[in-house]
Amino acid sequence: MHVQDSHWSPASALAAGGMTMSAAGNGRDTSRTTPLRVDAQRNLEHVLRAAREVFGELGYGAPMEDVARRARVGVGTVYRRFPSKDVLVRRIAEEETSRLTDQARAALGQEDEPWSALSRFLRTSVASGAGRLLPPQVLRVSVEDGAGGPRVPQQRTQPGTTELRLVPDQPVAVASVPAVGAEDDAGTSALLEVVGQLVGRARAAGELRADVSVSDVLLVIATAAPSLPDAAQQAAASARLLDILLEGLRSRPA
Repeated sequence: MHVQDSHWSPASALAAGGMTMSAAGNGRDTSRTTPLRVDAQRNLEHVLRAAREVFGELGYGAPMEDVARRARVGVGTVYRRFPSKDVLVRRIAEEETSRLTDQARAALGQEDEPWSALSRFLRTSVASGAGRLLPPQVLRVSVEDGAGGPRVPQQRTQPGTTELRLVPDQPVAVASVPAVGAEDDAGTSALLEVVGQLVGRARAAGELRADVSVSDVLLVIATAAPSLPDAAQQAAASARLLDILLEGLRSRPA
């Protein structure tokens, strides 16, 4: 099984059905091939689920061995599907970014009231635990400029620290963020764009503080998703914290 399993790839998994039918047409025995492909796909799903749980609890610094233990597979099985930890982290981060984007679009399309749309997006995102898996580049933005238009100042980490500092006087359009690699840019930019629409609508309606940016909204998602050992306590803490943060985002009568 392990010899066959090592040749698994997403392309072969997707093509498994066609290959099996072709083999059957040629009169070949497929009784051994199909179960191996199903087993490989199942292992992949276990690894991805375990990675979301482990990284969500411990952060992206958690070792691959922890992922393997949670998935109940050997670490070699993890590395056969993801040749490096960076590849696995990128996969999880991309999936979470896409999930957040879908949640933002759903809120934007299904809620007529600007504040209801923004708060729905925040509640859905926090409940899904997406904040614990936000990729770093998403949190390194701030959407705000003096004219109220969407701008994203570039940021960098101070030498020897993890503190992010704005690079002054270098605003760039949302569509060009982030500068971390072309494969990440499209997904991150899509998320920033749709969240920017939620923020812009709520601000224009006078329901959101004028100084609140897209970065602030994403930080709320990350902050309001604590990782606690008890699921009920975690849900209660997230809901309570989010209620407090939402109140902080709302504008106040002059």
